Amino acid sequence: MSEEIIHVYMMPGMAANPTIFEHIHLPKEQFQIHWLEWMLPEDNESLTHYAQRMVAKIKHANVVLLGVSFGGILVQEMSKFIPVRKIIVVSSVKSRHELPKRMKLAKFTNAYKFLPTQLVSHVDALSKYTVGKTMAKRVELYKKYLSVTDKRYWDWAIKQVISWEQKEAHPNAIYIHGDKDGIFPHSCNGNCIVVKGGTHIMIVNRYRWFNEHLPKLILG
Repeated sequence: MSEEIIHVYMMPGMAANPTIFEHIHLPKEQFQIHWLEWMLPEDNESLTHYAQRMVAKIKHANVVLLGVSFGGILVQEMSKFIPVRKIIVVSSVKSRHELPKRMKLAKFTNAYKFLPTQLVSHVDALSKYTVGKTMAKRVELYKKYLSVTDKRYWDWAIKQVISWEQKEAHPNAIYIHGDKDGIFPHSCNGNCIVVKGGTHIMIVNRYRWFNEHLPKLILG
C-alpha cells in the first residue's frame, strides 16, 4: 500500500506571487505542493477574518502550511481554524515582540498611514531611474515576484503586520530564519532554525537549503 501524500500549502510574502516557490521541489512520491495567492482584503477586514477566507482555499486534511514573511504571520493565523500537520514559518516573526523598533514606532505614531504605497504600482517606471547593479537587481526581483500592486492591499497589509498581537511563538510551528535578514533582524533567537548567510529572500536564493531540509522537517 502506497504512503499517503502529504499536501504542502505555500503562502508567499507580502504582495508576492507564489512563483517565489518555483525552485522549491519536494519528493513527488511523498509530497504535493499547492501555491496560495493573496486576495484583496475586504473593507476594514481583520487579519483573523482574512485568515478564515484563506482557509477556504485549503482542499485537503491535515496539511502542512508554509508561509514566508507576512505569509508566515498569516499561516500562523490560519492554523487557528484548521488542524494542521506542521506549520513552517520562514523569514518572519514568532510574535509581536520580534517586530523591529521602526515598525513598533510606526504603529504608535500612525506613521505607516503616510507611506507612499501608491508608488508600488509604478515599479516599471522606477526601474528607469535605478543606479547601481545592486539596486537594479532588486528592482528586477520586485518586477518578477510582485503580483499585488493595489494600494488598498498594501495599506491593509502593512497595518496587519505592525498591529499583529500574537504574544508568544506558536507552540507547533517550525521557525526558519536567516541571520542576515534585514527586514526582521530579531527573529533568530529562541526556538528557531538559523540559516547562516540567509537573507529575507532566502526562499528564492537559498532554495537548495530548503529542498534538502524541508522533507526531514515535515516528516520529523
